Amino acid sequence: MPQSETSFPPDLSQLSRAEWLTELKRIGQNLGFAEPLGKRHASIFVEDGDTLLVSFESVPGIEALSPTRTPLGFDMVRNNGWSSLSVLSQGDTWFRDAKVFAFFDQMLDDGFFDDFENVVFYGAGPCGYAAAAYSVTAPGARVLMLQPQATLDPRVTGWDERFLEQRRRDFTSRYGFAPDMIEAAHHAHVLFDPNEHLDAMHSALFERRNVTRHRLPLMGGALQADMIELNLLPSLLTAVAEDRLDTNTFAKMLRARRDHPPYLRRLLARIDADERSDLARLLCQNVVSRLDAPRFRRRLAQLVSQDS
Repeated sequence: MPQSETSFPPDLSQLSRAEWLTELKRIGQNLGFAEPLGKRHASIFVEDGDTLLVSFESVPGIEALSPTRTPLGFDMVRNNGWSSLSVLSQGDTWFRDAKVFAFFDQMLDDGFFDDFENVVFYGAGPCGYAAAAYSVTAPGARVLMLQPQATLDPRVTGWDERFLEQRRRDFTSRYGFAPDMIEAAHHAHVLFDPNEHLDAMHSALFERRNVTRHRLPLMGGALQADMIELNLLPSLLTAVAEDRLDTNTFAKMLRARRDHPPYLRRLLARIDADERSDLARLLCQNVVSRLDAPRFRRRLAQLVSQDS
């Protein structure tokens, strides 16, 4: 843990946006470095251990998901003694900016990543795209991506109409097609819900010899929020860093969703849609025996009354 901070990470949740940005800059300057990357991006480095987490995060995402309003890497510094390089964006930019290109060019030229025993790149959605794209600057890195986009180039992914306005961004120049950028990675992991068809189609574009694609059926389209709520993200990052995230390990971690109401509700909805009343009854009995779940209790009563 950084010795110059008595309580790390600090709680920045009550600061104004301007105060928040100033405090993040101060933390970086005191414990590593802080560097603006144009108008919409910034980097904050906190130096501690021999494992480096390079996390790509949006400012709105941090504000929505972090109780302390701090980047994800700060928690890994505190809990695991890692170092953290947080690359931040103002909104969803896919980090397609010449200033970001230049920053990672400089990191490569300086041999910055060579100073660490392990380097893990992480991101979700547009940030997952960036984690893959910029991992090429750290050959041998590990990569963890949650429902990433491969590209928004309409010639390749014209079937994805979620981000029509973003198609004006250039995805054909440097660091452009994310799946090609992970070829030098030690290993990369893609997490996706196969029922989220567009996410699944993007994940298929990442199929490579050094990529494992992990399916999370019925977990929906907000995997990062779910992984944080289930307290699985730190374990996933640690397993990736230690080369332990295989199919069996992942399946064991996912057992936590048995106590996750959003997943259980989606599971029940799918079973009801398939008209499998016996299985729905078994699910409801299991859930009400373990959790305070009024919806499942009501559904169980309906199923019992239908059978009587």
